Amino acid sequence: MTQSNSTAITRSEGRPFRLWAFGDAHVGTDLKQKRESLADAIRQSEGGVEGYPAFDWDIALDVGDMSGGQAVPDDAEGREVVRQLGVLKQHPREAVYTLCGNHDRSGLKEEPAWWWRKWLDPLGEHTEFSCVTAGRRPFPIEGTWERYAFRIGNLLFLIMSDINEPTQKKGRGELGGNPGGVVSGETFAWWKSMVESNRDFIIVTAHHYLLKNTTTATGEYEGFRKNAKGEWVSHYHGYKPEGSPKGASYLYFVDSKPDAQAFENYLEAHPGAIALWLGGHTHTVPDDTAGGKPMIAARWGVQFINVCALSKFHRNAGLKTAPMSRLLTFTPGQDQVRVQCYMHNADVKAPGWHAAAEKTLPLGKAFRGWDKKQQNQ
Repeated sequence: MTQSNSTAITRSEGRPFRLWAFGDAHVGTDLKQKRESLADAIRQSEGGVEGYPAFDWDIALDVGDMSGGQAVPDDAEGREVVRQLGVLKQHPREAVYTLCGNHDRSGLKEEPAWWWRKWLDPLGEHTEFSCVTAGRRPFPIEGTWERYAFRIGNLLFLIMSDINEPTQKKGRGELGGNPGGVVSGETFAWWKSMVESNRDFIIVTAHHYLLKNTTTATGEYEGFRKNAKGEWVSHYHGYKPEGSPKGASYLYFVDSKPDAQAFENYLEAHPGAIALWLGGHTHTVPDDTAGGKPMIAARWGVQFINVCALSKFHRNAGLKTAPMSRLLTFTPGQDQVRVQCYMHNADVKAPGWHAAAEKTLPLGKAFRGWDKKQQNQ
């Protein structure tokens, strides 16, 4: 496999920092329809597709679900993900930071997240497969594959992967679905410790799932709808009675406790402890307000942003979705972040920037800029 362009990103301290946030590419699903969900979005961002405006970004953050399979992911799809990431021309492969989504999890009887660790590889442990070299990350990672952090000026990113829930006896491979979002007790303790020991930082948390009752369709059973018989059936998510459907749309298990709300309770007791929470998982359109909740919502002094999805075809019948992503611009000296919405096809809105979905969100403190000396060179 060929490596992507590895030229280090350089910026002056006075320049804005731009984060491209996307998720739910479901590469295998779209490829079956001859669509390269991930590669197309990268080409569009770098100016390689006529009719789609290019945009500048410094790093990208994928919030999970590179895989599109209903069973556990396999090596063939892993190779395809790496191939599509290989279309990068203006950015190094290592400028794309990743976390594990529910579709990226491996089987309950397999090594935890082996597929995602092998092919997405945040720590650069499997370079021969992932083409990721740890020392070439624009901003070094501290932590493990399950939870890690990196810093950009006074921005602190806390990245948490979705994992298999150890109390569940069936997983994607055996059930055809997964329970709601899961993190371990160790991950929650790490997150809490990082938040409390970095109060001077603007903290951005990312997980595949949003928290309960924050953004569109994150309430109990809001991943589904009822049919004419009053029975729950698939909608945003596939209805699996044994897969904790109550919490299929939000981070449900913490330390093996169902509907734990550990993060929600902490943030309620410590409003504004973090600035942003980025997630995906629920595919829809930018103006969807299912459950009375928008795609970008404020709660507990935190701004929650659903950034997904890049996939066009990974959806249940009759559900309208639109391939999209978000660009977050942090400007030195400002205590706000500009959040733009980019449409990656013309099914719902015109290609490119969707002005009506743009937001300016408070950060709680000013971004002090970023020092290029902080970067790996």
